[in-house]
Amino acid sequence: MTLRVLYVDAVGPFGGASRSLFEAVRALEPGAVQARFVMQRGTAGQYYAQVASDLIATRGLTRFDNTRYSHYRGLRWLVPLREIAYLPYSVAALVRAKLRWGEVDLIHVNEVLDIVPGLIARALFDAPMVVHVRSLQRTDERSWRTRWVNRRLRQSAAAVIAIDENTRATLPADLRVDVIHNSFTPRRPAERDTALERRLATLRPGSLKVGFVGNLHAAKGLVDLLEAARLLRAQGHDVEFLVVGGVTIPDRGLKAWLLACAGLAQNIESDVHTRVREHGLQQDFHLLGHTHDIQAVYERMDVIAFPSYFDAPGRPVFEAAFSGVPCIVCVDHPRPDTVVPGETGLTVPAGDPRALAGAIAHFAQQRSEVRRMGANARELAERNFVPARNAARLLGVYERVRARAPRPAHA
Repeated sequence: MTLRVLYVDAVGPFGGASRSLFEAVRALEPGAVQARFVMQRGTAGQYYAQVASDLIATRGLTRFDNTRYSHYRGLRWLVPLREIAYLPYSVAALVRAKLRWGEVDLIHVNEVLDIVPGLIARALFDAPMVVHVRSLQRTDERSWRTRWVNRRLRQSAAAVIAIDENTRATLPADLRVDVIHNSFTPRRPAERDTALERRLATLRPGSLKVGFVGNLHAAKGLVDLLEAARLLRAQGHDVEFLVVGGVTIPDRGLKAWLLACAGLAQNIESDVHTRVREHGLQQDFHLLGHTHDIQAVYERMDVIAFPSYFDAPGRPVFEAAFSGVPCIVCVDHPRPDTVVPGETGLTVPAGDPRALAGAIAHFAQQRSEVRRMGANARELAERNFVPARNAARLLGVYERVRARAPRPAHA
């Protein structure tokens, strides 16, 4: 029987979380799920439309951020003002969904941060809710926010899914959690990015190619990578950096000024361009922008760097691993399902450009380590991040939840 699933995603721009959901739904057994989406307007809709039977996009969906990195504190308490302003849009979009679709079998919240619209959907549709946890959560039980989120997961979620063991470790030990890894399909698109291919063709033979994939946000550690590039050049290492990505929603006018004053600005694209010029790194630091042919870049990398402040390996780590690319990541307590230090890559402290430069220099000086760790990384990726296998596990969670859901009185 086809399951009618309502997916709720409060992030409009296409990024790691939306790519993960898109990959998961696309890999589900044909006919197993009728996918319906309620989402914030943005480029993710172009991808969801490929797998959705119907889609409703709204100006904004309310989020509640209690992640380890960006939980509300200090001036970050200004952020909930935006989320409160989005609440009427959240209710209106979900009421519209209820009127259009009538009933669904279950609700899948794409990230625990989206739990508020998930709870609204649960009340409107009277359907069980599955909550995906894609980010490391704050674990301070003295915080009412942590207690509130954990209480909602215990009492309101029919199933909780964590993307890896690092994420699972930040959830209550007594909570039942299914660990289902994200997935990636390493293939080139039918329509090639010819402009990208021309730029890749100009790379220096023999240089170590270090990749970075992600939005040009301060939290991704890109400024640290720039400083590492400057240090490596001063040390005489032949290293080139391939940076894929851009800003999500540009900050302009009063909004940009307010974010800068509050210290909450994340978009650093202009700062990156300025630093590249000031340090004379134009021949080493290649800002490639967005591309629909990410596999072409992975195939040219020797190493991928993910120096974010999130204390977690990101999607690019395992995506690049399918091409035999080892990683350099900032994870304090790596788990063997994602990163094995010294075997699939290297770990360094976040916010430490010198340590980051040292790890890159290690690979530049010992190319055999690139090949050895790259082979191990590919083996790990093929064990944990294959779409068909993880989609089957996700469908198993759906079927378990549906089997336990109470039958309608009229059934």
